[in-house]
Amino acid sequence: MKISVIGTGYVGLVSGTCFSEMGNHVVCVDNNPEKLKKLKNAEIPIYEPGLDILFYRNIAKKRLEFTDDLKHAVLNSQLIFLCLPTPQGEDGSADLQYVFKISDEIGKILKENGDEEFKVIVNKSTVPVGTSSKIKEILEKHGLKNFDVVSNPEFLREGFAVDDFMKPDRIVFGATDERSKQLMRTLYEPFVRQGNPIIEMDPFSSEVTKYASNSYLAMRITFMNELANFCEKVGADVDLVRKGMSTDTRIGKRFLFPGIGYGGSCFPKDVKALTKTSQTVGSEITLLSLVDRINERQKSIIVEKVLDYFGNDIKGKKFAVWGLAFKPNTDDMREAPSLVVINGLLEAGAKVSAYDPAAMENAKFYLKDSIEYAADQYSALENSDALLIITEWNEFRNPEFDKLKDLLINPVIFDGRNIYTPMKMLELGFKYYSIGRMAING
Repeated sequence: MKISVIGTGYVGLVSGTCFSEMGNHVVCVDNNPEKLKKLKNAEIPIYEPGLDILFYRNIAKKRLEFTDDLKHAVLNSQLIFLCLPTPQGEDGSADLQYVFKISDEIGKILKENGDEEFKVIVNKSTVPVGTSSKIKEILEKHGLKNFDVVSNPEFLREGFAVDDFMKPDRIVFGATDERSKQLMRTLYEPFVRQGNPIIEMDPFSSEVTKYASNSYLAMRITFMNELANFCEKVGADVDLVRKGMSTDTRIGKRFLFPGIGYGGSCFPKDVKALTKTSQTVGSEITLLSLVDRINERQKSIIVEKVLDYFGNDIKGKKFAVWGLAFKPNTDDMREAPSLVVINGLLEAGAKVSAYDPAAMENAKFYLKDSIEYAADQYSALENSDALLIITEWNEFRNPEFDKLKDLLINPVIFDGRNIYTPMKMLELGFKYYSIGRMAING
């Protein structure tokens, strides 16, 4: 099949690459000259495990190409995927200017060059309910008739996006035209050969499904963070509570790990957007407003633990921070808890030396020269008063603890992701503070 993908962010680049892996010819469009230069030189501008193999292979086989020529892409594709940013607006709603602008440009291209071939515009961007209808209205204003607009939300986890795309739990799309439905089935059937479902619905329901899924997962994480804080107060161990909960088949094991809040490009934005939409239509989902507030508060909890330990005076002290990305296996810094933690330390007069395996360059965009960027995880520890663990990268799980103790001024660890066990830290002689578990004073 001939496919164009408009936008080469996380979703667009992964989608285009994976579509090409199944034998389709894919043209990816982007208007960022710097990014486009990298892509044409076979350089991947994001960190995503497993993407490089598929990326290089399909460029070599000439199934994957990159351009800034929207007209070329639109006229030479039957399926046109919109993978455009929908950033959070000032009022919490999704900003749809990029989606609507490109839709209008597509309309102009098809009007000027004829619309004899049936085209399917597939919206993969995360958008509020009703957006597909608005895109259809924009195209119809150009007098177009031989097209359809389909909603096809993505459910990709950064760090696992390639596996999620190639072996999806399910495919969801919303369409009304039978021709569109058949094209979407044909496109996705190779991805679900093991029997996972292709779920067809109307565009409205498809658009809500994306927000509902992310908001529900955000709610689970937030519940566990609240429960962890409660466990600390009453002397319970949230890890044991989690195990007791997760064996209940009605609840399951996933998204029950407490920490210092969720971040990234999806959960924070999607919770706010669904909340705003619900307010707009007069049916506010008040639970989500609370989820958002709790999550923002949770990001500061490790700073509160540090201040409490040091008697509310950390001016002039230096802290090592392990992990900057909002989660492991990505370089994404959007809404990362590390930003709240580091800024909280800096505002209290402390110094920070940080290390992340993938997100150092992206972190510099947000933090500039306000912190020291360490060459490796151990360099960050030198002359530091304590270690803060913010992102649970695997390489942090089993460090050289003797070396860690030697490099730190004080053998103190504040673990925002509970990657160590309190008893082990006690045996090793550390003062150890985590989330929802008893404090170890070494």
